[in-house]
Amino acid sequence: MKKCIVSNDAPKPVGPYSHAVQVGNLLFVSGQLAINPMSGKIEGDDIKVQTQLVFKNIEAILKEAGFSFEDVVKVNVYLSSLEDFAKFNEVYSTIFTQNFPARTTIEAKLLPGALIEVDVIAAKE
Repeated sequence: MKKCIVSNDAPKPVGPYSHAVQVGNLLFVSGQLAINPMSGKIEGDDIKVQTQLVFKNIEAILKEAGFSFEDVVKVNVYLSSLEDFAKFNEVYSTIFTQNFPARTTIEAKLLPGALIEVDVIAAKE
């Protein structure tokens, strides 16, 4: 049975989807952009700033469902330019410091102003 998760501390979904869906001990978090939850607008013109905001939004969703970054087992990263990979990794390595989740990183066409989008899968034991 699935449970839809919506956090008041993350940006409102911009379409017909939930912030996350929990099925048993698994949590599937929808892709998050660097959207300020208060303004509803993409913020930051640099990859480090956007990466921090994206993971702040993901953290709010994880918390709403009773999960944390320690529970994340898979991360999918979509960068508007792979030239930002090293700078993205600088921020990423402050969030995941041990027992690293599996990860995929690709270059993708994103919404205007977005430099990064991230979705994650988390699991509880």
